[in-house]
Amino acid sequence: MLLLRRHLLPLLRAASPLPSPIHYRACLLSTSTSASAAPFSLEDYLVASCGLAPTQARETAQKAFDGTSKAQKKAFEELSYTRLNSASNPDAVLALLSSVGLSRADIAAVIVADPLLLRSSPKNIGPRLLALRDRLGLSTPQIFHFLLVGSHSLYNCDVVPRLEFFISLLGSFEKLLVAMKRNNRILRSDLERVTKPNIALLRQCGVSAQQIAQLHPRVLGFSPERMKELVLRAERLGVPRSSRIFWQAVTVAAQISKEKVAARLVFLNSALGCHENEVAAAVSKMPRILGVSEECLRRKIQFLIKEVGLEPQYIVQRPSLLTYSLEKRLMPRHCVMKVLLAKGLLDRNRSFYSLVSCGGETFKLRYIDCHKDSVPGLADAYATAWDGVVPSAV
Repeated sequence: MLLLRRHLLPLLRAASPLPSPIHYRACLLSTSTSASAAPFSLEDYLVASCGLAPTQARETAQKAFDGTSKAQKKAFEELSYTRLNSASNPDAVLALLSSVGLSRADIAAVIVADPLLLRSSPKNIGPRLLALRDRLGLSTPQIFHFLLVGSHSLYNCDVVPRLEFFISLLGSFEKLLVAMKRNNRILRSDLERVTKPNIALLRQCGVSAQQIAQLHPRVLGFSPERMKELVLRAERLGVPRSSRIFWQAVTVAAQISKEKVAARLVFLNSALGCHENEVAAAVSKMPRILGVSEECLRRKIQFLIKEVGLEPQYIVQRPSLLTYSLEKRLMPRHCVMKVLLAKGLLDRNRSFYSLVSCGGETFKLRYIDCHKDSVPGLADAYATAWDGVVPSAV
């Protein structure tokens, strides 16, 4: 360890003239009995070794001391605290990161993203880190991007078999990286007893690998028995296993209890004034509406009926309307629609659904950019509506 420090981190660290609270906490943790030795300051260390700005170093050091997960045991917390009372453990961690090709700037970015790495055990993370390169064949940029979103898995589990499994499932490391950014818990579950059985069941239900990657973060961590219950509850929502949105029904079942599902159905029946069979049909088309809060649903339904002038039957037949953001999609696009209708630039038979269901860039090209000469203030009105203010006129 001393050799690594001399070889890779020959930087001098000076004591801070005005020590921060982090500095004093490190002093209290130190086991040194030497009165003449300067107490170790993690904050100063990060400035000298990683090139962090003082403010950023202070914030990162604070997280390194306080960021321990509640799930971690007290014994581990005490042990990992002692790893921050000198430069020894941080030096070893930084040396390992450097050994796989990361630059000083890369290392700084990784430590800022996950300060708990500094208090991890080099004996644990060392072999796993090297295996990313030597066993998986990841390049230095790939290792860097993995660590930015998944470094916690280095000290929480044997990460390489999990990476091998998901890379094979999803088709590439890049696709796994996208999935990890959406769900940073995807690598945490027990691979053999939990992850593989759950994924096998979902695949039997017709859920694709890409859809599995989009599931709620908790789903893959449930016990196989709980997963079977979720599949049955998803089917009871009226979504068959063969449906391309079955994965959404599974996510809804994972997020919402049976009691809340029943209450949400009653609310939709009341708010829309439709028969329960019609609402059930809407849920089978778009189960995600059950995940929207009652207050949010109420505001959307009132807006669509009172402001846009839609009939409840229209909404029930197009339930995805209730999944769109009221402030960022429904209201701004309705504003544009009113302006274009008033100026005779939009076919009155054009449905509101067609305006809100298209993508943002497509909407801008079709309904704003092509009218920039005839309606000069339209783009500004649209932008203003995005800020929550509906302009009176254009």
